[in-house]
Amino acid sequence: MALIKPILKNSLLAVALAGLVACETVQTTQGGAVGIDRKQQMLVSAQEMDASASKEYAQVLAQAKAKGLLNRNAAQTQRVKTIANRLIPQTGVFRPDALQWKWEVNVLTSDETNAWCMPGGKIAVYSGLIEQLKITDDELAAVMGHEIAHALREHARERASQQAVANSAISIGAALLGIGDVGQQGAQYAYMGLMGLPNSRANETEADRIGVELAARAGYDPKAAVTLWQKMSKLGGEEPMKFMSTHPSSADRIADLTVYAQRVDPLYQQARKGR
Repeated sequence: MALIKPILKNSLLAVALAGLVACETVQTTQGGAVGIDRKQQMLVSAQEMDASASKEYAQVLAQAKAKGLLNRNAAQTQRVKTIANRLIPQTGVFRPDALQWKWEVNVLTSDETNAWCMPGGKIAVYSGLIEQLKITDDELAAVMGHEIAHALREHARERASQQAVANSAISIGAALLGIGDVGQQGAQYAYMGLMGLPNSRANETEADRIGVELAARAGYDPKAAVTLWQKMSKLGGEEPMKFMSTHPSSADRIADLTVYAQRVDPLYQQARKGR
């Protein structure tokens, strides 16, 4: 047993090191006017994420269609697709390859005030977002620009990579220390508090900033991102404690967006002249 334990320990450490070496440092996007230049560590492949996203998106659409909830309102659908058609050409500023993505845009009938963009450009906007917020085109462009930014920055792939590395490290640490399931669960909570949630908040801020630039370049008023979050803060209930939230507080978000909306305003003014 005295010999087996060091062998096991060395094997586990080798696995951990192999996982770290497998991570690839990438620059998913160019900085743009908002200057997003953070490099990212990726373990999960882009092809794997895109394939999973495409499959999941098809399933979501199929389920919505079966329930009669897919693109039910023709005017809403056309409105969303018109905004998308102005935003998508601007993605080339951040990553030229995004212009070749197989973009899809659909509206789902739901009371949820939500929208998302999966890896590879699979967009969904919920009717509740449009109706409950009485959203303007400029505000809708801010939302869609934000969600597109998540796809451009490959935040889903980044989070999946971080979780894969974290799970391996936690499992290895639990085995080495013999702390069992309870100790391992405690380590997972610690990871989320110290790393997981702050990283999510950082991703949200990046998406906010890229989103206002996409909107501005497409000829939508970037200041609408501020009014959007003012509406969202009134619509929502009490916010979770800041350090336990995966999103920045509304106050922090509005303050940051105010600064960056002003930074990209010249792009908006230029786009307006060209339309």
